[in-house]
Amino acid sequence: MTRISLTVDGQQVADDVEPRMLLVQYLRERLGKTGTVIGCDTSNCGACTVHLNGSSVKSCNVLAVQADGGEVTTVEGLAKDGDLHPVQEAFRECHGLQCGFCTPGMIMQTIDLLNGNPQPSEEAIRHGLEGNLCRCTGYHNIVKAVQHAAEATSGQHPEGVGA
Repeated sequence: MTRISLTVDGQQVADDVEPRMLLVQYLRERLGKTGTVIGCDTSNCGACTVHLNGSSVKSCNVLAVQADGGEVTTVEGLAKDGDLHPVQEAFRECHGLQCGFCTPGMIMQTIDLLNGNPQPSEEAIRHGLEGNLCRCTGYHNIVKAVQHAAEATSGQHPEGVGA
């Protein structure tokens, strides 16, 4: 067992984990962060995307011990005081989901995309999300949701003020 200490959704946690435990398993099984979805276990679908130290990562491709000392944000950590994050709200308003399975990863990747490119073109959005698969939609409403989120967060850091 290896001792790790990290911050998850603003809460400091310390735990003993097996060195081979994946971050997605740690988040779901130990911390109950079930919004981080296990989709493929091969890093192809992106449903497990979280932010590690401010950048999106596929948590099925990261060991929990690699997150030691880091800061993890999951989809559950985005809403503040009951208010959805602007990207979550944009996905809701623009119907950027169907079954919802891919949505947490899409939202987390969208925030990372908008952090690097606050006003992306449609082509940049499609390219920025190509590592996140949706099996239900044609991506049209997902792209609209990202465009709406870009407008909603124009002039501010998409992670939130002060992030």
